[in-house]
Amino acid sequence: MLKRFNPSAIDSDAAGPLTRRRLLVNAVAFAAASAGASRALAMTDDVIRLGQSVALTGPLADIGKAMHTGARVCFDSINARGGINGRRIELVVRDDAYDVKRSQDNLRDFLKDPEMFGLFGVMGTPMVEAMLPMIRNTDVPCFAPLTGASSARPADMRNVLNVRASYPEEADRLVEHLATIGLRRIAVVYQNNSFGKEVLQAAETAMRRYSLKAVATATVQNDASDAPAAAQAVAAANPEAVLIGLAGKPTIVFVKSIRAARKGLPLYALSVAAPTLAALGEDSIGIAVSQVVPLPTNSVMPVVRDFTHAWRAANVGFEASHLALEGYINARVFSEALRRSGKTINRKSFIDTAWSIKRYDLGGYELNFEQPGRNASRFVELTMIGRSGRFIR
Repeated sequence: MLKRFNPSAIDSDAAGPLTRRRLLVNAVAFAAASAGASRALAMTDDVIRLGQSVALTGPLADIGKAMHTGARVCFDSINARGGINGRRIELVVRDDAYDVKRSQDNLRDFLKDPEMFGLFGVMGTPMVEAMLPMIRNTDVPCFAPLTGASSARPADMRNVLNVRASYPEEADRLVEHLATIGLRRIAVVYQNNSFGKEVLQAAETAMRRYSLKAVATATVQNDASDAPAAAQAVAAANPEAVLIGLAGKPTIVFVKSIRAARKGLPLYALSVAAPTLAALGEDSIGIAVSQVVPLPTNSVMPVVRDFTHAWRAANVGFEASHLALEGYINARVFSEALRRSGKTINRKSFIDTAWSIKRYDLGGYELNFEQPGRNASRFVELTMIGRSGRFIR
């Protein structure tokens, strides 16, 4: 029987007691690392251990908890059926509160542990960017980081395996939709950071393909101090729709400001803004949002039915979401790569096997690991926020 999952416990180390053997192993590993020596992976016969650094506290805690819980539900379900090739999958989670330094500290601890097979679901573009130098020229797998940024898709690192569609792919899909329904006067508002600039560049590239040109572009600082002014500038251009490349607080302030200036103006946003928008109440109604996984209530898709069954059996205690489903899917994909690797496994063989996965249908969600620098999924669909605050198709 699947053990009930306790959400209040997910911010623990989950690494178990520090036995004399564990202390000795860690001490030897740390000394080797300090001396610049290479460390061999101490594989065990019955466990594959993965390290995950995510925000379990702080303003983005809902995102981190949902992603982690979706993955944990999947791994627990697999473990309850005997694991993969006789091995259980142990997901060791540590809270970084969406702080780069804390994330780096967590990841260093994971990398010092010779029993840690790899990294899974590391959350956030700044965290992943800071992590990449730590695992460059190593065989440590980094599987399914939570970011759509191109910077997290290095073409020269085979050990970084991205699953979700990229931010540029989401922006491209939104522009394609706008062009298809005949809207031509499009404004773009974007955050003044690497994420926002990447969204702007992708949107402009897509608009050129459809012979469109932005009637206005406006930037918003990370502290949202200029979001009201950006909304006024956008409204003054009289667009037919606005593509929003914002995340976090800037999303809230801009949406409220643009709603005050132009009540019925169609708004389109990327998946990264979804959790923020869903909590905005009436101001969020009617906003279209691109998503990189299916609607978690779309039971027509087999992968969603599998997820729903595992989620309910785990009795998690909060409602399923796109992010929880994404965590579940990432865990399923990792497990499939592990299954195909066979009973005799090491990091290199796992990475080679993962890259060999082509046109794999995970119940309506196709994966195709092509080459480093590319994500395995190209899935992007549009949803809308309904009056209930829930996403609908």
